[in-house]
Amino acid sequence: MVLATGCVTNYFGLKLPESGVYSLKTTYEAIQIRNIIIRNFENIVAKGADAPEELYNIVIVGAGPTGVEMAGAFAEMKKNILPKDYPRINYSKVRIILVEGSKTTLTAMSTTAQEASLKFLRQLGVEVRLGIFVKEFENHIVTLSDGEQLKTKNLIWTGGIKGNLIGGLEKSMIERNNRIIVDRFNKIKGYNDIYAIGDIALMKTQKYPNGHPQVANVAINQGKSLAQNLKRVQTGKAQEEYEYKDRGSMATVGKFKAVVDLPYFNFNGLIAWFAWMFLHLMLILSVRNRLIIFINWVWSFFTNDTSLRLILSEEMSKDPSISRKAEQKLKNKNLHLGGS
Repeated sequence: MVLATGCVTNYFGLKLPESGVYSLKTTYEAIQIRNIIIRNFENIVAKGADAPEELYNIVIVGAGPTGVEMAGAFAEMKKNILPKDYPRINYSKVRIILVEGSKTTLTAMSTTAQEASLKFLRQLGVEVRLGIFVKEFENHIVTLSDGEQLKTKNLIWTGGIKGNLIGGLEKSMIERNNRIIVDRFNKIKGYNDIYAIGDIALMKTQKYPNGHPQVANVAINQGKSLAQNLKRVQTGKAQEEYEYKDRGSMATVGKFKAVVDLPYFNFNGLIAWFAWMFLHLMLILSVRNRLIIFINWVWSFFTNDTSLRLILSEEMSKDPSISRKAEQKLKNKNLHLGGS
């Protein structure tokens, strides 16, 4: 048996209300966030001068790749897209606030990437709070560790992940952030025929004494390595230990604003943005989808706009058949939020 149950959002022990807090781990959650932001601006228009402050504030917790990319996307929406749809709104009141507990953005990337991403975010008008934690979110008020209070109707949480555990495993096999201890062949220690790969697995190596980063590339390659090792076991051959080869990481903040870390050098700005676009285009499976998305990107590039204005109800987005259609539309229009 192979466990590949992935991760869930880590709220670090905070007791947060069920409504008003949104994470970003699935397409459904991306649709939710998109819906609530559009509804916020619909409500601002409907209420006019009586619109409360919490409708104007977008608070994002966590300045990893997802949080940084989302903050940048919202900043560009505020500048280029929303004024066309809601021209009567006073956009000087709209605030995009990014809260991060560490001292830098993109903590897993190079110092160059951290400094560049912070500069790009501030150029776009994002308010960045570094070294600050969320203490409480209640009655549409976010209380920060420095005492500042931010009014917002919706809090978007990208601040951390933990393993999506299943029951039945020995507690001694589970370490911090709900990750299961595995050996260099992804076998769970203490069990003969149970393996774990991806975000749920904690494999300690000399290069990664605290475990591998919880990113897609690790999960994909662990899956390939395990499949090959299972074949070797069947044919009586020796298994090979898994070793992660970091080919680099990247994040986009906005148009012409991206950061790229490669094994031997890093760069940012316009070239990094084109590199990010090219790589993500090549990762799309079929030529037809690549062409469709490329055309949509070119359209968005020159118009700073998108033709998709759907608001899906809660019932619609939970219906599997409808949500799959919506997911494909979002992919084709490249309107998915976040990602790394």
